[in-house]
Amino acid sequence: MNVAIIKYNAGNIFSVDYALRRLGIEPIITADKEILQKADKIIFPGVGEARNTMHYLKENQLDILIKDLKQPVLGICLGMQLMCSHSEEGDVDCLGIFDAEVKRFHSLQHEDKVPHMGWNTITHLQSKLFEGLDNEEFVYFVHSYYVPLNECTAAQTDYILPYSSALHKDNFYATQFHPEKSGKNGEKILSNFLDL
Repeated sequence: MNVAIIKYNAGNIFSVDYALRRLGIEPIITADKEILQKADKIIFPGVGEARNTMHYLKENQLDILIKDLKQPVLGICLGMQLMCSHSEEGDVDCLGIFDAEVKRFHSLQHEDKVPHMGWNTITHLQSKLFEGLDNEEFVYFVHSYYVPLNECTAAQTDYILPYSSALHKDNFYATQFHPEKSGKNGEKILSNFLDL
């Protein structure tokens, strides 16, 4: 199977690469449009800042390419947020695959730490990504911005408020958490994505 990881100016690409290799897949890390269009599956990972990253994607015409992909695409963390319509981080318009705004967490009480960092549960699972997982499985998060619940919500998490921890629309899947850092549950999610 031909799996490509979109190469751009965001961190975290190598931990995704390593997680896929553990599943027996040797992904290609590339920004080459032809290779990306021909791949069976595409992963759009990300740790970084929305405005700078959107600028980079547009400059390299990767924004148009990503929106036009027909094969299964998995956005992770910042990748998921960039697939939404707009982000409060840098007040920037994003790819618009999911009709949702990315908002900043605001602490409501002293215990609410931002960023939301560490293990938390996913519930209301509604996607083939979560086949074989129970409700309330733990996965690993690191983020200061979140996507509110919307019609594309495929999993929910509660931190300060209930929000979308996964999205799904057509061939586009996305997780706010990091499957590549989520142990056995994350491996299962990646494996389900590869099986789509």
